[in-house]
Amino acid sequence: MAGTKLRLSSIDLVPEHAQDDIVWAIGELNQRLRTQADILFELNDRLATKGVEPISASAFNRKALKLRAAQIRLDEARHIFTGIADQFTPEKVDENSIVLGEFIKMLVFELTQADTAERTPKMAMELARAFHDTVKGQAMSAVRRTKLEGEFRQKAEAAIEKVGAVKGLSAESKEAFKRELFGVRDG
Repeated sequence: MAGTKLRLSSIDLVPEHAQDDIVWAIGELNQRLRTQADILFELNDRLATKGVEPISASAFNRKALKLRAAQIRLDEARHIFTGIADQFTPEKVDENSIVLGEFIKMLVFELTQADTAERTPKMAMELARAFHDTVKGQAMSAVRRTKLEGEFRQKAEAAIEKVGAVKGLSAESKEAFKRELFGVRDG
């Protein structure tokens, strides 16, 4: 694979007993209150007290860029969901399935655009499964909607017949009311 980096970076090689310092540094990066150079300097001081080789500036920068990109994507997703959260109600289950399905399809597409060196066959299989399940869920939602509409129609027709009998409506009046209710227009 041309362009694939197979060598671990200095940040990947930090031993287990110093991983808490890596977590600390990531937390500092996420707070965005200090410069990356300042955080790296303090991280390398912490690692030196534990006898661990320092992290290179390039490895730390790559890690910081990946974390920032992930944070931006999470923030965007949070804003998207905040904007549509009030629309996720039981009455709008089919619409929700479509919106969520399209969002997942978009996510799958974005993930396929990521650096190919970071993808594995397992990841590709998981993306394919997510896409398949999304499409399948949208189809089940359409089947469910059709079933619910059929059940509603049966109950409505029974109610019209019952009320029509009590009120003495003619068969033509009951049929006209059903056509109006179900949106069936004459020729």
